[in-house]
Amino acid sequence: MLRVPVGERVDLSAPDPAGTPAGPTDKASGLAATARMAERLASLQDRLYAASTAGDRRRVLLVLQGMDTSGKGGTVKHVIGLFNPSGCRIRSFKAPTPEELDHPFLWRVTNALPLPGEIGIFDRSHYEDVLVARVRELVSPSVLKRRYAEINRFEKDLADDGVTIVKVFLHLGHEEQRRRLLARLDDPDKHWKFSPDDIEARAAWPAYQQAYELALERCSTKEAPWYIVPADRKWYRNWAVGRLLLEHLEELAPAYPPGDFDVEECRTRLIAT
Repeated sequence: MLRVPVGERVDLSAPDPAGTPAGPTDKASGLAATARMAERLASLQDRLYAASTAGDRRRVLLVLQGMDTSGKGGTVKHVIGLFNPSGCRIRSFKAPTPEELDHPFLWRVTNALPLPGEIGIFDRSHYEDVLVARVRELVSPSVLKRRYAEINRFEKDLADDGVTIVKVFLHLGHEEQRRRLLARLDDPDKHWKFSPDDIEARAAWPAYQQAYELALERCSTKEAPWYIVPADRKWYRNWAVGRLLLEHLEELAPAYPPGDFDVEECRTRLIAT
């Protein structure tokens, strides 16, 4: 229900950012449903990592995109927190550094990809180079067009190499963002999370919505589809992202590799020590 159909036009004014499609209907049941996923998610992650020790190259990459306060960090805390942190590779992408600007735009994300058996999480990603770059007119339209194609080729190559890509757009409402930004201003302990630049970005809301629509349209592919997750209700956001990860991991069906030794012979030797 949340997947962006390949090749179809995207209109972000259509999905309700406060909706709960296919999910629990209230906060209490949503929190309980998310908690119930924890054991199964942890078990599948353990199997995925174990399989990599026997040469299985498969891994998972969760890409989180969304407007300021949409909950990318909260998703990492509440959903990725259900996994064993030693098997996760989390990377947050800010404005490119001088070194990163000296390389092609995909260079910095390539260096942050999960290894076989790992679950990688991108808090923002290579899509910033067709979102911020479009809104702020940092590159020409021809460069933007080329970047969409480069992203699709890049993600197909990843999928061919065993990467399951789960791309999530956290769909936040305009008024809900205002409430969350005001809450940060009202709480001195959250001032570190606020920047006056957030107001400028909010002023460009229509341009960012259009940029996201184009990115979702042009880069939702069979190998790496986009999912639009309503983000006004934090408990639903966490449930939905957790459910998406669970479904993808169950489809991978990782298994513990068999031992390459004589179990009984080792048992006998061990007892004798």
